Amino acid sequence: MRLISSRTNFKALWLVTFIFCGLSVTFWSRQCPEESQARAPLARGDRDYYDNDRPAAEELPGAVKAPPHHLSILTADSGQLAGNLAGGNALAGGNALAGGRHKYQPMECLINEEYSIECRRENDEVYLPFSFLEKYFEVSGHIAEYDGYDRFEWQHSYSRIYQPRGPYTPAGIFMSFENYNVEIRDRVKAISGVEGVPVSTQWGPDPYFYPIQIAQFGLSHYSKNLTEKEPRVTVYERGDGRVGTRWEVPGKLSPGKLSPGKPVQLESVTDKDCGCRVLQFSTGETLDSYLQVFSTGETVHSYSQVCNTGETVHSYIQVFSTGETKQYILHYTSGQQLISARGTSIYYGLGPRTDWSLVTRDLLCDLRKGVGLSNSKSVKKTKITIKRVSKVVLQGKGRISNITMATSSHIPQFFDAADWFVRNQDDRGGWPINVIRKLVDGMQELPPGWYSAMAQGQAMSTLTRAFLRTRDRRYLDAALRGTKPFRVPSESGGVLAVFMNKHRWYEEYPTTPSSFVLNGFIYSLIGLYDLKETAPAQEGREAAELFEEGMRSLKAMMPLYDTGAGTVYDLRHFMLGIAPNIARWDYHTTHVNLLQLLVSIDPDPALAATLRRWVGYTKGRRAKHN
Repeated sequence: MRLISSRTNFKALWLVTFIFCGLSVTFWSRQCPEESQARAPLARGDRDYYDNDRPAAEELPGAVKAPPHHLSILTADSGQLAGNLAGGNALAGGNALAGGRHKYQPMECLINEEYSIECRRENDEVYLPFSFLEKYFEVSGHIAEYDGYDRFEWQHSYSRIYQPRGPYTPAGIFMSFENYNVEIRDRVKAISGVEGVPVSTQWGPDPYFYPIQIAQFGLSHYSKNLTEKEPRVTVYERGDGRVGTRWEVPGKLSPGKLSPGKPVQLESVTDKDCGCRVLQFSTGETLDSYLQVFSTGETVHSYSQVCNTGETVHSYIQVFSTGETKQYILHYTSGQQLISARGTSIYYGLGPRTDWSLVTRDLLCDLRKGVGLSNSKSVKKTKITIKRVSKVVLQGKGRISNITMATSSHIPQFFDAADWFVRNQDDRGGWPINVIRKLVDGMQELPPGWYSAMAQGQAMSTLTRAFLRTRDRRYLDAALRGTKPFRVPSESGGVLAVFMNKHRWYEEYPTTPSSFVLNGFIYSLIGLYDLKETAPAQEGREAAELFEEGMRSLKAMMPLYDTGAGTVYDLRHFMLGIAPNIARWDYHTTHVNLLQLLVSIDPDPALAATLRRWVGYTKGRRAKHN
């Protein structure tokens, strides 16, 4: 009897379950009728989209309602798209599925009868992968999130046009150079400890001083000083004993006091050359004195230093990297070496420093260059950062003062560049570039020692700003001498070329035949403008004449650089009869930024019209066709 009862209960349970499932299916079918219809299984590549909960495009921040086909690219699976399509666009006619649901099917797309890619089809519309469009049309785009919803943002140009902050003046910001970070470029080997300026591997693996990079380094720091907030500076030692520094000296009796005993000496003395109190130190070969530092956000280290002839100073900085327990030591010696690395120790030579001089080092830059040290043309990129700076160590014999840590120190770095131009100008008024440069087959190779009009112009822009800030004639005189190569033909060692025996042009690369590079020419014009506006009228007459001649040539020749959809970098296609060298977008926007500056000082209608047209090219606009 117990067994019969168990079987009866088991049958009843099955019956109840069957009735419940039948009711559930019936209820679900009534709530979702479109799902009750049978459909074939999705093939590979098919996808169904259900997106009725997504907001309309105009509800997104900053969105502008676009035509249906454009909207379908941004939100191809949206319910709003279905409504638009059913309202009479290219997909109207009853093909759109109800309820905002769209079915995509894989489809082969034949490109120019050369190759195929996989696309997707929705009724009469075909969608191509953006990864293909990006390369084919040289456009850019990315998915951005707004309030939890994604939107695709398309840019015809990947490079940005910077709007001027105001009218251009020789004492103001240089173009948009406040956004430049020259020292982090992978073809800057390091910042020289002796000169304080970048050392380049731009055109070859052997490091050399490249005047264009040096000028851009100086002008970027000058511009940052005008646009950034005041830096945070912590003074650790003035040499007068008033800062309350914590020097740890081997053999001393108590912390915080100077030790007069040997082998380590550390004391505050009056220096007759500077007329101030400084810190004098002397240590043995193995002993040293160190300053306890705790700096987390300040990574620019500065101090003034001097040592007698034949004496050496070796200071090193202990830093800890973020996200690691690893400790790095940055060594600064009296040697001449540019940079070297052994394990976690990185070495820079500062030179002997027998006269008082200011040393300014960006510790983060020095650390990254050392960690990424490479024997190739470029420095390996690294994202390593400094968590804290913990110790400044002195070793050797010398005098030091004004030890600081800061968030930035732009003006000393600007003057490192300006002073380099004063020290390294030759008797022909130029700054020679000591590396071989081969621009293109068909043009003669430039041997080491060539001049660049772009380098001359940007050096003038650097030197005139140094003069305006200090009124030191050394800077103005060097800038005035810098005009000499502009009168010397390229084939004779200068930078002057003549187009069609009529238009005078200042060559960035003084090749044979001439190359007529556009951006370098305009940079040289800006330098000449800075000089003519800064120098007294009589002294600046040569710069003024060169500027006016160059502007006439630019206005006459500018149409030669216009492709109707962008610009060309140079005129090699005209000079050699080869394909044009189309300017990539970052060079095209450089042309636009340079033209913006020129229009602000010369509102010529032809210049202004060209500027508007070239800006339009970055938005996908093109010249009219026939």
